[in-house]
Amino acid sequence: MRERFWDTVKLKDMTPQEWEALCDGCGKCCLNKIEFEDTNEIAFTRVACKLLDGESCFCSKYETRRNYVPDCVQLTPAKLPEVAYWLPRTCAYRRLHEGKPLPDWHHLLTGDREAIHRAKASVRGWTVPEYQVSEEDWEDYLIEETP
Repeated sequence: MRERFWDTVKLKDMTPQEWEALCDGCGKCCLNKIEFEDTNEIAFTRVACKLLDGESCFCSKYETRRNYVPDCVQLTPAKLPEVAYWLPRTCAYRRLHEGKPLPDWHHLLTGDREAIHRAKASVRGWTVPEYQVSEEDWEDYLIEETP
């Protein structure tokens, strides 16, 4: 990968390896969300996709996830403008799309994949698998996203 590529390369011009490296491993994109039709507001829940490993905060079947979750969004540079609004505010893809820097704890800056967890910026240890919660009850699991 190119040195500090996130500062010098446009998202659309990144290699697949660079694009994937932007993921901070927070797991927040795998949380089920509720979109309120009257306000278009997105609310995050503690209810996680059935494939999210709540300890590692990565998808347990990443390469084949669409076989198990057909509506899983495969984030690409082309799709990013359409879906950035439902990504967490700390997400590297969203931040770079909005012209913001990576968070200080990001592994590309620290060289440490655990920094995100120490910063309490991931979902490690506090999600509930979606198969344990009825969709009608998701509102009982709303969380306030942290900036």
